Amino acid sequence: MSLLEQTISIIKPELNQEAFAKAKQRLQDQAKPPGSLGIMEDIGARLAAIKGTIDVHLTNKQIITCAGDHGVVEEGVSAFPAEVTPQMVFNFVGGGASVNIIGRHAGARVKAADIGVNYDFDPVLPIFHKKVKHGTDNFTKGPAMTREEAIKSIEAGIEIVNELHAQTPVDLLGTGDMGIGNTTPSTAIIAAFSGLPVESLTGRGTGVDDKGLAKKIAAIQKGLEINRPDPKDPLDVLAKVGGLEIGGLAGLVIGAAAKGIPVVCDGLISTAGALIACELAPAAKNYLFASHKSVEIGHKYMHDRLGLEPLIDLKFRLGEGTGAAVCMALLDLATRILADIKTFEEVGVSNK
Repeated sequence: MSLLEQTISIIKPELNQEAFAKAKQRLQDQAKPPGSLGIMEDIGARLAAIKGTIDVHLTNKQIITCAGDHGVVEEGVSAFPAEVTPQMVFNFVGGGASVNIIGRHAGARVKAADIGVNYDFDPVLPIFHKKVKHGTDNFTKGPAMTREEAIKSIEAGIEIVNELHAQTPVDLLGTGDMGIGNTTPSTAIIAAFSGLPVESLTGRGTGVDDKGLAKKIAAIQKGLEINRPDPKDPLDVLAKVGGLEIGGLAGLVIGAAAKGIPVVCDGLISTAGALIACELAPAAKNYLFASHKSVEIGHKYMHDRLGLEPLIDLKFRLGEGTGAAVCMALLDLATRILADIKTFEEVGVSNK
C-alpha cells in the first residue's frame, strides 16, 4: 500500500458527535441569545467535533506555503516572470512576505515547501525540500506531469504533515501557495471537474490585461482539449492540468485529516489542492475550513463543489496563505467563545 493509500485509509469517516453535541448544548446554555454569535458558534462546535473536546486550544498554528513552477507560463498567462517563484521562497524564509506578517499577527509559524520550483535551493535553506521535478510541463502540449509525479507531489504534502507533527503536534494547519502562473492550472482543475465554460471560471490572477486574460482562457481550453482529464479520476486531473504545489497542498489536507488536524484553506490554488484531496478522500472535507472568498471567479465554484462557505470576503487575491492566516485568528477566537463564555447557570442570570 502506498503512502497516499495508507493515509487515506486512516481518515475517520465521522467526527466526534458526542463532543459536537456537548458543544452545541453549551453554546445554547450560554448567557446570551442562542445563536447570537452566528458562524463563530458553528466554528467552535466543528472544532470540538474534530478535537473531541469542548475545551480546544489551538496553540501550535502552522502555515505551509507550497511552491512550484508551471510550464504553461510559456503561453503568456501571467503578469510576472517565472523567476519570481524562487525569489518569493527566499522572501518567505527571510520573513518579509505578506503571509509572514499576517501569520505572525495570528500567532502562526510560516514555512515554505519546494514541491516543484524550477530552481535548486541550497539544502541548508530552512524550507521543506520535497522537489518532485523542476516545474510542470506545458499542459497545452501534453500532460503537466506523469501520474507517478502527481502521486509523489501529494505524498510530499503528507510527508510534511508527518514530519511537522512528529516534532510538535500541530493544532491548526493553514495552507498557502507560491507559483507564478498557478491560477491557470487551478482554474483548469475546477473546469475539468465542473464542466463549466472556461471563460466563466477564469480570472486575472496576478493582474493580466485583457490580452493576457484571453491567452489564459485559450491555454486552459487547449489543455483540456488535448489532455481530456477524467473528472472521475482526481489523479488524472492533477497529472494532466494541475501543478506540483497543488498536489502538495492536496497532501497537506489528506495528511492533516488523517491526524485529526483542522485545516484552514487559503485561496484559489489552495482550494484547488483541497478539491483534489476531497475527491480522493471525501472524509477529509470534515476537517476543512474555507478561509475567504477570493476575487478569482473560479473560487466560488470550488467552494460550491466542496460544500464549504468561506468565512470572510476581504477581496484578497494574493495566495501565500494570507487568507488562511487571517482566519486562524477567528478559529482561535471561536474556541474561546465556546469554552469561556459562561452559561446562565454559571453566572446566575435568569434564562427567561
